[in-house]
Amino acid sequence: MIARSLFLRWLGCVTGLALIQFTTAAELPVVTPEAAGMSSAKLKAVDAIVGDLIEKKSLAGASVAIARHGKIVYFKTFGKMDIEAGKPMREDTIFRIYSMSKSITTAAALLLVEEGKIGLDDPVAKYIPEFREPKVWTDGGTQPAKRGPTVRDLMRHTAGLTYGGGATEPDKQFRAAKILDRGTDLETMGAKLGPIPLAYEPGTRWLYSCSVDVLGRVVEVASGMKFDAFLKRRLFEPLDMKDTGFFVPAEKADRFATTYQTDKSGLKVSDAAATSQFLKNPAQFSGGGGLVSTTRDYLRFLVMIANGGLLDGQRLLKPETVALMTHNQLPPESMPIAFGQQKRFGVGFGLGFNVRVASNPEWDAAGPVGEYGWGGMASTHYWASPKHDLVVVTMEQTLPYSFKLEWAVKGPIYDAVVN
Repeated sequence: MIARSLFLRWLGCVTGLALIQFTTAAELPVVTPEAAGMSSAKLKAVDAIVGDLIEKKSLAGASVAIARHGKIVYFKTFGKMDIEAGKPMREDTIFRIYSMSKSITTAAALLLVEEGKIGLDDPVAKYIPEFREPKVWTDGGTQPAKRGPTVRDLMRHTAGLTYGGGATEPDKQFRAAKILDRGTDLETMGAKLGPIPLAYEPGTRWLYSCSVDVLGRVVEVASGMKFDAFLKRRLFEPLDMKDTGFFVPAEKADRFATTYQTDKSGLKVSDAAATSQFLKNPAQFSGGGGLVSTTRDYLRFLVMIANGGLLDGQRLLKPETVALMTHNQLPPESMPIAFGQQKRFGVGFGLGFNVRVASNPEWDAAGPVGEYGWGGMASTHYWASPKHDLVVVTMEQTLPYSFKLEWAVKGPIYDAVVN
C-alpha cells in the first residue's frame, strides 16, 4: 500500500508538471492595429500590394504577419499555396524557409554558449578535428592560415568558407565533395569540408557560406545530441514551434506549399508539394537551409528575440546574448557586405542576423537603422525594428530569390506606425 501510495503521488506530480508545460504556451495575443499604435487604414495598402503581385503572377500566394509590442496586429493570407491542386494559402501553411534556418541555428548554439559548453572564440577545430591546420587558397596555391575559423566566425560568415557557387579552387572542391548532400550526416559533412582550403583568412571579410551548417555540427558535438533532437528539445518545444523541423511529416503534408519558378511567361512548378524531398527526413540536418516552418511558428521565434530572449514568461536567452545577435559584429573594412554580385550598403551582420547600421537609398531604402532580419531562397523574408518594436514575416515560395514582396510592403508597414 505504501508503494502504491508513493507511485500515485509520483504520477500526480508528473501529470501536474506535464500539464504545466502544456498550458504555459499561449498564442501571441491578437489586437487591432490601433491598440498597438498602428493604422488599420494604412495597413490596407498591404492587401492591395500583395493582390497586385499575385495578379501579375509574380507569386502564387503569400502570408504576411505583423506583430507590434509582442501582439499580432495583422495576419493575412493571399492566393494559392498550390495552384494545380487549387489549395488556398492558409495561416498554417508549411513553407521551405531555407536560410531563415540560420538565425534559429545560431540561437541554438548561443544556448550552449550561455551554458559554457561552447566559447564564441573557440576554434572550430575543437569540435571538428578536420579543421586543424587550415590552409588558405591564394593565386599561387595554398598556404597555412594565420588562424583557424572560430565559432564566432561561423555565426557571422567570416570563417573563410564558401557555398561553392564561384570559380575558385575552394568552390570547385566544395562542389566535388558534395558538401550539402541531404544524404550525408553532419559529422561526415564536417569531415569532408575541413580539408578544403579556405577562400580567405578567417575574420578578414564577410562571405555568405555554409558556415552555419558547420555550426550545427558544433552544436551536436558540444551537446552530445543529434542536431534535430537538440532543436526540438531546446527551442521548438519551449517556443511551441509545433510545425518547424527538417521535413514535413505525412500527417501535415496537406499543408505543405508548392514552390514556383517565375519568369516572363508566368509561374511554373519548381518543387511540387506532393513529391518534394522535404517530405522525407534527411540524414543531414542543415542548420543553414534545411528547415520548414509556418508563419505563426517563425513569428513566435522572432517575438522571443524582440523580447530580449523571453516568451510566455519563459527565458530562453539572456538579453546580452540577444544583443550580440541583433547588433553589428563586423569591422568597418568588411562592409558593405557582398551577397553574390550585389552589395548591401549600410548593412552589417550580427550573430545570425543582417543588421542595418546606416540609412542608404541604394539598398532597402525603407529599412531604418537598427533593423535586423534575413530571408530564404524561396523569397521568404523577415525583419524586426527595435525602434518601432515591430516584427514582420512574409512567406511565399518563389524562385529565383526576390525582394519584391518585402520591399513592396516594408514602406507602407512602417508608415502605418502612428505612435
